[in-house]
Amino acid sequence: MVTRAESAALTRRALLDAAADLLDLGGPEAVTLREVGARAGVTRGAPYRHFTGKDSLLTAVATESWERIADQVHALRTDPALSVSDKLRGALRTLIGVGRDQPHLYQMLFRRRGHRPEELGERLDRVRRQLCTPAGDPAADRVRTAGRFQDEFLAIVADLVGERNARHYGALLLSSAHGIADMELSGHLSTDKLRTTSDELVDTLVRMVTNASTNFD
Repeated sequence: MVTRAESAALTRRALLDAAADLLDLGGPEAVTLREVGARAGVTRGAPYRHFTGKDSLLTAVATESWERIADQVHALRTDPALSVSDKLRGALRTLIGVGRDQPHLYQMLFRRRGHRPEELGERLDRVRRQLCTPAGDPAADRVRTAGRFQDEFLAIVADLVGERNARHYGALLLSSAHGIADMELSGHLSTDKLRTTSDELVDTLVRMVTNASTNFD
């Protein structure tokens, strides 16, 4: 027999999955609590018992997405079969893959915050505020999970370039990855002028940083 708590957890899971699907299909504008409830096959009032509104629902989607990305980067970082360069290459490709496969989600995760929280993600330079945010706050959870990703990524970078240089090169690599993701999505990488791929650019980035690391004290 399914308990009330188990039933509530299943409903919440269905709502989050439905919201993520709608986000992929049409962006934040396509996500409404009514549409999410209909897609999840729950009663009309169910979404309102789990989320205070659209913002809190999309914040939960973003939090789960950051957690999933952080898990993937952690798995790369702790894989003893991979070289540090391969770990970094895999982490960058993980990010670019989200931009390629889920562009609306990617924009929500990484864009600067605007008037509507569902449109724009937390800035990475704010994740260190996580310890100052209230426990149990959905927005705080989102910042903490984004911070976990950043910690995992910077740990890989530090293994390659050292702790002292990790933040500088981490920012350079993330900025480059975002540019690659945008250029790939817009189709500019495959034009006659450029004729390259995201994988080729990632390989070049990692090679450049690896070569630069040999010059550090």
